[in-house]
Amino acid sequence: MARPKPTMPPAAAILALADADGRLEVRVSPCASADAIMLPAPGGALTVRTTAPPEDGAANEAVLRLLAKAIGRSVSTLELVRGAASRNKLIRLTP
Repeated sequence: MARPKPTMPPAAAILALADADGRLEVRVSPCASADAIMLPAPGGALTVRTTAPPEDGAANEAVLRLLAKAIGRSVSTLELVRGAASRNKLIRLTP
């Protein structure tokens, strides 16, 4: 059976969640059944589901790749600022 394509909201909706300094709060669910990005409820964080396990930074790398693809940027323009070992992460979008 083929793996389903990732579910992604529009790039503008994701970028609108970033603060004035380009920081984006993300809640990660590793070992999910499919890769997906879901917009938050008001006041919440962007939710990213990834099939990658939370071992050796694999889930962090997968989250950065998914976000980069969703907003149409390269992975090198995203920086994990806080939360390398947590489900709650802070990611900076650099120009």
